[in-house]
Amino acid sequence: MWIFNVSTSLASPCDPTFLLGCAPCNVICSVIFHNRFDYKDQHFLYFMGKFNENVKILSSPWIQICNNFPALIDYFPGSHKKLLKNIGDVKQYVLEKVQEHQESLDMDNPRDFIDCFLIKMNEEKGNQQTEFTTEALIYIVTDLFVAGTETTSTTLRYGLLLLLKHPEVTAKVQEEIDRVIGRHRSPCMQDKNSMPYTEAVLHEIQRYIDLVPINMPHAVTCDIKFRNYLIPKGTTIITSLTSVLHDSKEFPNPEKFDPAHFLDKSGKFKKSDYFMPFSTGKRICAGEGLARMELFLFLTTILQNFHLKSLVDPKDLDTTPVFNGLISVPPAYQICFIPI
Repeated sequence: MWIFNVSTSLASPCDPTFLLGCAPCNVICSVIFHNRFDYKDQHFLYFMGKFNENVKILSSPWIQICNNFPALIDYFPGSHKKLLKNIGDVKQYVLEKVQEHQESLDMDNPRDFIDCFLIKMNEEKGNQQTEFTTEALIYIVTDLFVAGTETTSTTLRYGLLLLLKHPEVTAKVQEEIDRVIGRHRSPCMQDKNSMPYTEAVLHEIQRYIDLVPINMPHAVTCDIKFRNYLIPKGTTIITSLTSVLHDSKEFPNPEKFDPAHFLDKSGKFKKSDYFMPFSTGKRICAGEGLARMELFLFLTTILQNFHLKSLVDPKDLDTTPVFNGLISVPPAYQICFIPI
């Protein structure tokens, strides 16, 4: 369905934001609701609109002020009010879906994530300390949508912009696709190990865009000494992922988009301990595996089926993020998907 929807543009200029958001969102929908939506479905469009709006709000300077001074939230007007309303609307929709699942639940045949959670809730009924509650389910499902939809779609959108900017990179990826996959079957994850240049490009896209510059807050689990500083248990730690993704010692000319950052002298893919767009440690992004799969499959499928064409000279394309708060949001652009 996704490639069909891209094809309907028939090489006409389009803003890829909606199309690149639909596919990741539908993947999450299939996991959570056991259902994929038509791209014209009103519920689906409603979801997409809320998520897109929330990302813009969360990446705005005002929200950063609210995060630092939470006491302002109750007393000042601003976009945070719209953000909270959007989140409330999404939670209400999720609650309705949970109630529908409860009415049709088959304990022996779970259909999706919600069913599995409800079954666990039933098993934990007698446990006063259980964390498997309806409220927790609503929060988890909402988080899965927010974390699993916008991050992947924004990375894809930024990635296509970079490929438009660097057509020589795009040509090399398509050459590798032709050699390894061909034109007569769809890409699969087994292809990834045979495609070092494509893997390097995907890593460089994530490194370069620095999607989440400031990591989510973490808490210290015990007193710890670090570089002569004593950090007490319970201290909130906010790390800068930019400092490693753009480290000049590990990545020469870090402000330059260059897949060679992840290739050795023989052209083989080179791993880096400094590559951590999904954070690191025990609280690493739970969706890392799914996101990596989606990025590889979506990008290779697009480049297998389409040439990318910019409406302006690639040299004139601006890749500077328009928002750089919670998420680095790329500038709006038009692209032509020309069938191969």
